[in-house]
Amino acid sequence: MFLQMRTRQLPDNNELKALWILLDKHHSPPPSNEEQMINYENFCKVAKLVGQKCRTYFTPVVFAKLQQDDPCGRVSITALFNYVMRKVWLHQTRIGLSLYDETGHGYLREPDLENYIQDLIPTLPQLDGLDKSFHSFYTCTAVRKFFFFLDPLRTGRVRIQDILACSFLDDLLELRDEELTKDVQLANWFSAPSALKVYGQYLNLDKDHNGMISKEELAGYGTGTLTKVFLEKVFQECLTYDEEMDYKTYLDFVLALENRHEPQSLRYLFRILDIKNQGYLDTFSLNYFFRAIQEQMSEHEQNPVSFHDVKDEMFDMIKPVDPTKITLQDLLNSGQGETLVSILIDLNGFWTYENREQMAAETADTSGDV
Repeated sequence: MFLQMRTRQLPDNNELKALWILLDKHHSPPPSNEEQMINYENFCKVAKLVGQKCRTYFTPVVFAKLQQDDPCGRVSITALFNYVMRKVWLHQTRIGLSLYDETGHGYLREPDLENYIQDLIPTLPQLDGLDKSFHSFYTCTAVRKFFFFLDPLRTGRVRIQDILACSFLDDLLELRDEELTKDVQLANWFSAPSALKVYGQYLNLDKDHNGMISKEELAGYGTGTLTKVFLEKVFQECLTYDEEMDYKTYLDFVLALENRHEPQSLRYLFRILDIKNQGYLDTFSLNYFFRAIQEQMSEHEQNPVSFHDVKDEMFDMIKPVDPTKITLQDLLNSGQGETLVSILIDLNGFWTYENREQMAAETADTSGDV
């Protein structure tokens, strides 16, 4: 009842249309860059004319917040209207999410968010082509992104406030647009092509078709250049069933590797690299993983690189507070965490790092030719 009451307090479409007409009628000439503007005097006039539901958005603070260095001290009518629309959308979405908050404590558990997304699917035209049998896998794929990034400590719940603050809901609700290009869809984790691609990769890795992925099967992930030592540690640290990985655990793995620059991914990967659970990486830990890179180089008949040379480069790159060990915070502070992790777990990542100068020169030559 409380949420229904809050919904009734929000402007509806007709009231928003009436607001736009009022703003258009009270614009303050001259236009700036062909955009209609409104001064504070007219802003106050509109505030008195709009309905009670819209009036809450017409405050001096809002006017000041939307100022963009206009010489006449005005604000853009479009920016003001978009601000109101965004606020209304946020309130509507918060109310919509709160309907699934069974405990009423301001957060959603995994089943709550699953229910929200399942109910949302029929309202997203871009997902119309999805077979109903795939809906449960789609929901799992979508929910994992929210929980991987918004619940890094694995508490089993995410705050509604955090869901609203991140961009994931925007990406999800972008699927209401029927005109999305293929490229935009593939870049959106929540689109049908993207979800089918991730699930298709999972099925391709599952060579024995038992619905789970073994360590040997996971070795085929991506370019197939992840080290055996890293994969062994993944299976030791992550939730598995009879030493096999289910789809949910696989999604966490994919999200971590595809977003290595993100703090949550670095936290996931650091936990795997910290083989002694001591809260930092020392020379022993770095050497433990780099030996596997050296072995891969030998298998590919490449001249192995000395660990001591690479070790010094790694410490120089991260610049840890303590020069003998690298903490997660050091990785995050350095802005080079993605590079360090790639050097230790992926031959392809190490090769890219080793040949960075040559690749940069080739890129410069190519752009020069163009």
